[in-house]
Amino acid sequence: MPHPFKVHRTAEGDVSVLHLEGFLDAHTAPVFEQAIQAELDAHRPRIVVDGAQLTYISSAGLGVFMGFIEQIREDGGDLKICGLSPKVRQIFEILGFQAIYDMVDTVPEAVQRFASTPTREA
Repeated sequence: MPHPFKVHRTAEGDVSVLHLEGFLDAHTAPVFEQAIQAELDAHRPRIVVDGAQLTYISSAGLGVFMGFIEQIREDGGDLKICGLSPKVRQIFEILGFQAIYDMVDTVPEAVQRFASTPTREA
């Protein structure tokens, strides 16, 4: 039986917040990919991923982060990660994600990090 996974979008000014919930694996990664692509298609490259309700992430889920970061930054944005449980955060840290991504504890903290980086006009 597949594990449930949901992406819920909110906005904090010009920053999109994608709230992940459940299991992010090979079966659910396309849902996350579509959510990020929708933000890019709408010219919203400033993205916070809130993993507070993320209970599991596989290599396929991690691959979604890696697959989009270059395009997000080329579009003048960034992707910040927040709210990870210690178990999930450990996976990100073992793989060195903290060297590539801004990883913080809360959504407000992640949104605040964007305040110091102005939006680049395309």
